[in-house]
Amino acid sequence: MTEMTAVRPGPGPGTPVPAPGPITVTPDDPRYGDLVCGYNHRFTPAPDYVRLAATTEQVAAAVEEAVAAGRRIVVRSGGHCFEDFTASPDVQVLLDLSPMSAVYHDEERRAFAVEGGATLGHVYRVLHDGWGVTIPAGTCFEVGVGGHITGGGYGHLSRRDGLVVDHLYAVEVVVVGEDGRARVVVATREPDDPHRDLWWAHTGGGGGNFGVVTRFWLRSPGVESADPARLLPAAPTHMRRRDLAWPWAGMTEEAFTTLLRNYCAWFEANSEPDSPYRHLWTNLIVTHRSAGAFGLTSVIDAHVPDAERLLAAQVEALTDGVGVDPVADAEQVVPWMETWMPSYSWPSDPNGRYKHKAAYLRRRYTDRQIAAIYRHLGGEGYHNPAACLVLTGFGGRVNAVAPGATAIPQRDSILKASYSAGMWVSEEEDPAHIGWVREYYRDVYAETGGVPVPGEVDDGSYISYPDVDLADPAWNTSGVPWHELYYKGNYPRLQAVKDRYDPRNVFHHALSIEPSS
Repeated sequence: MTEMTAVRPGPGPGTPVPAPGPITVTPDDPRYGDLVCGYNHRFTPAPDYVRLAATTEQVAAAVEEAVAAGRRIVVRSGGHCFEDFTASPDVQVLLDLSPMSAVYHDEERRAFAVEGGATLGHVYRVLHDGWGVTIPAGTCFEVGVGGHITGGGYGHLSRRDGLVVDHLYAVEVVVVGEDGRARVVVATREPDDPHRDLWWAHTGGGGGNFGVVTRFWLRSPGVESADPARLLPAAPTHMRRRDLAWPWAGMTEEAFTTLLRNYCAWFEANSEPDSPYRHLWTNLIVTHRSAGAFGLTSVIDAHVPDAERLLAAQVEALTDGVGVDPVADAEQVVPWMETWMPSYSWPSDPNGRYKHKAAYLRRRYTDRQIAAIYRHLGGEGYHNPAACLVLTGFGGRVNAVAPGATAIPQRDSILKASYSAGMWVSEEEDPAHIGWVREYYRDVYAETGGVPVPGEVDDGSYISYPDVDLADPAWNTSGVPWHELYYKGNYPRLQAVKDRYDPRNVFHHALSIEPSS
């Protein structure tokens, strides 16, 4: 096929150079082993070949070739899926978008274009250095935008700026028709766009469902300016950061309950869209007792009025009545891009094995739930310093958007929770660690069938932290299907998009959107 010119990434907007590829890597190629390995080494795929694509045209050709040959094809951006969506044993073609990593200003669309294989770290750097803007995405720099954006995308600026998909203007998607032919569709959020539902499905419908997203365009809603420095939220320059750590020694169940109750109650009281605390983001990472201690990090844009006072007031509220002094308490003002951002990436191991689960909280945990958390994280019968509960600040401007305006429906939550066992390296250890986190999660949600059924306290789960146990009746005894936990009332509309744009169900995985018929 004829190669096209693609904009390749650089320290700034990028410079046009000839696009490489496509490149095909087979099992006898020395590059194969590195290319097939993803984040979670519990899953190692063995596709017939890996196809590295550098342009949309190359993606379309690769998809059509695989469909014509009857080979199952999956697409990978950063490779950080928690489950085997791109590593299932039946995968025959792994389409790798890593060569498609350009980030640039598209003057015609008045938006920033981001190719589907770019990593968050690269996106942040180009937007920051080129125009002083950013997106409210995650702090794990190595994560690819493909899965992150399509799953909703959130991070430490989301309380201030909403989800990443709240700034998504358009997507370019390679889809497959009933005839098996691949075609390229650009779908925008414009009300009169005939493909608007395809755009909507990518605002939280999850990756690997409808086609291959080769390009995203980002522009904040309501922006009329053509100035690229005004198209997205301004990047902070400095962050005021407070880090605290508590020892497990002396952390009684009463003290632990008080701390978690305080933490949840603070977010319950301060997560309205226009709260002055919307600028403040906090992560509480309660590691297992075998780690010896656990900690909290709070950050706020240092230039927000009263930033120092707001941060101090929050910490005072969180620690009130706990009765266990922190073993560490440090506050500093640091450069946002150079110091804060690179310092806060989720730890990973090049040979690590993981099992993660997730949930949203609408209000504070019940005391029964806190007791279950304490029982599993504070117990002596299990040893894993990396096992944890992560309670991440949510709400704020996230909750200014209606549940049906985007595919991600959790728009009145206050916290996002992650329950994890991770970073073991031996397959022989799988039953112990996976079994522990399954029991832990089921115990927390024992009153709702072992899963976070949407209700007064809980609000389902997050598709970018996929957990196939939610579709397993052995672990989900609630009677509520997995798709309601992720998508709630938005699922039928997602199915309609699936029917229209992927009628052959080419793009599927263990938790993919199912055709309606």
